Amino acid sequence: MSEDKKVDAALERAKAKAEAMKVKADAAKKEQPKKANPFAVEPNEYTHVKHVIGIVSGKGGVGKSTVTCALAVELNRQGYSVGILDADITGPSIPRMLGVQGIYGVQGELIIPGETETGIRVISMNLLLEGEDQAMIWRGPAIAGVVKQFWTDVVWGDLDYLLVDIPPGTGDVPLTVFQSLPVDGILLVTSPQSLVEMIVKKAYNMAEKMDIPILGIIENYSYVTCPDCGRKIEVFGKSRIEGFAAECGIPVCAKLPLDGEIAALADTGRMEMIPAGFLADALSAMPKA
Repeated sequence: MSEDKKVDAALERAKAKAEAMKVKADAAKKEQPKKANPFAVEPNEYTHVKHVIGIVSGKGGVGKSTVTCALAVELNRQGYSVGILDADITGPSIPRMLGVQGIYGVQGELIIPGETETGIRVISMNLLLEGEDQAMIWRGPAIAGVVKQFWTDVVWGDLDYLLVDIPPGTGDVPLTVFQSLPVDGILLVTSPQSLVEMIVKKAYNMAEKMDIPILGIIENYSYVTCPDCGRKIEVFGKSRIEGFAAECGIPVCAKLPLDGEIAALADTGRMEMIPAGFLADALSAMPKA
């Protein structure tokens, strides 16, 4: 046998051995009883949520909050009961986008969340401040504590889906949400630039390491539609989402346009008036309620 063939044979044996060890390790992992999560916090007796879904980007400025609102509206139109937990404590935008002015009230020591005109329940730091431009100059532990309270101290009632708008990065808030809330899965939001893709991959890797299911990925600002000829113009470069999704083994849920009308609806608190079907393709990735 030639030297090259000996090397190839050795590599094949090593590969087969590694695969066998992986199968054995996976089987052992499945047999182990699931350990209790010491960081988990329980909701109050008035909260019954079927599915908690995180909306994650890793990178700011990709329209994650817009996607969160649009997904909530699409689910609500399908007849599901929906809430949004705005975990972006220092930079909340959900209330402004949905036209929610304040909380509904209190029930003992618990908070009754605000509601949109169509019944989407919302809790956000901006609903508890005297002015929406008031700065929250807090350190990480205090911010993480509020996120947990938005789960434990808010009367969410019966919800099919609670969407958690998670701020960019892989720090305190995403860590708190993943560890403390019963997250069923996350949707990643990105835009076409390769730099954004690299940072979103960090959020993907964080979820993978923490055993959080990744339901799919949404590319925002994918293109602009020419108002004269209808041609799709890729303003931020050619989309790479299919390759990224294939590499990660996750589905592409939607490719959304950069649309001035959607931006205007968000600015004026009328996101519930987005066109029908704007994010309908993403519904297939959601766990069944």
